[in-house]
Amino acid sequence: MATIILAGFRGNMGTNVMRLIADNDDFDLIGVYDPHTTFDRTGALDYTDNLDVPIYHSLSSIDVTSDVWLDFSVPSAVFDNVHYALSQNIIPIVGTTGLDDAQLESLQHVAQQNHMAGLIAPNFGLSAVLLMQFAKQAAKYFPDVEVIEMHHPGKLDAPSGTAINTAKLIAEARQSLPTINTNATESIEGARGGKVEDIHVHSVRLPGYVAHEQVLFGGKGEALTIRQDSFDRSSFMTGVAVAIRHRDRLNGLMVGLENVLD
Repeated sequence: MATIILAGFRGNMGTNVMRLIADNDDFDLIGVYDPHTTFDRTGALDYTDNLDVPIYHSLSSIDVTSDVWLDFSVPSAVFDNVHYALSQNIIPIVGTTGLDDAQLESLQHVAQQNHMAGLIAPNFGLSAVLLMQFAKQAAKYFPDVEVIEMHHPGKLDAPSGTAINTAKLIAEARQSLPTINTNATESIEGARGGKVEDIHVHSVRLPGYVAHEQVLFGGKGEALTIRQDSFDRSSFMTGVAVAIRHRDRLNGLMVGLENVLD
């Protein structure tokens, strides 16, 4: 049995996680954290799948001990949330994106100091994890590459954490290979997208989309496209469940769901 505190239970991912917990006998939700909710218990709301647990409105008010801190909050809160969990000997499993490199390094230091483990997953979708691994492999042969990520308009950060992580993995794999220097001049600022590790990354925000990514590789006389599509947030729940159940495989604060996969 894994006891869980959930941050961000009111969002789209949070409501799916509530359903996941309700449907699994080996998960026990013992509290949720939301500084903006005026209710004291989730039972007062109509979308919590009969889970009636305390709602904590500040980190200092949390008075229960938990195995796992699940975080699907917002980028502005995730650093403090994860810092709190690590300092309280709670394993953070984080789907919230928005941490920069300095914040991640700081949290990894806190984890090391407290002899704690945790997971930050840019994406819990198995298709997205496989895309990143395939892209890393392809980059050894196709160093010229661009990334396009497409999300719903409500996503707060651009580019997505998945796209950033994809670009970093590609850069790691292609570091010794020459790339073509394009001299295109932007007649409209931003037309070539942003850059992560010198890789162009493009963000699309449109209604009708959930979470999608394409990695475009170009070579002499050929091209390779790797794409994944998450059409519904329920697709992420398999990865969340795997991360909770295999948290003992973590060593320090790690990045990427692949760290708990077989």
